Amino acid sequence: GGATSGASSAVSSLSPGGAVSPSPSRYESQKRRDWNTFGQYLRNHRPPLSLARCSGAHVLEFLRYLDQFGKTKVHAAGCPFFGHPVPPAPCPCPLRQAWGSLDALVGRLRAAYEENGGRPENNPFGARAVRLYLREVREHQSRARGVSYDKKKRRKPPHPPGSADIPSHEGNSNGHHHHRALAYYKSLAS
Repeated sequence: GGATSGASSAVSSLSPGGAVSPSPSRYESQKRRDWNTFGQYLRNHRPPLSLARCSGAHVLEFLRYLDQFGKTKVHAAGCPFFGHPVPPAPCPCPLRQAWGSLDALVGRLRAAYEENGGRPENNPFGARAVRLYLREVREHQSRARGVSYDKKKRRKPPHPPGSADIPSHEGNSNGHHHHRALAYYKSLAS
């Protein structure tokens, strides 16, 4: 919890234009924390692993390692609450990292990898195995927890032509993005 450590560097990164926010966004702070966590994982890896030798398989290992810190109940196929979004009683099924948290984490680490000098074509966070794993986790958790992970955007009916004068929240893309980001962080906390 180094809440104060980033304060001094944040001030130096201010641009004279003033358009940049005075402190790193929650996304940037989270990305830095995630990157440090991954770096620590590599250092503690046996045998130790350099970033250059890191592959999609190592990313999967890291994601599975994180499951032990998860807070999302994922019911086993034999559990009577399998597919129940709100189980009426406790059960011994394991806690896991929620799919949305893993998906967001991989996105942040994928960006951080390239910001820290990694080449896009070698990015282990963009590996096909990682994408397939995330899709698998999403489908499994969706069935096990009885929740749908369909993107909400797809459900919106297309706007009929000429409806441009109706005010919609989409005009304020900033607020909309902020709202989505908040939803992500709430899911991380859950």
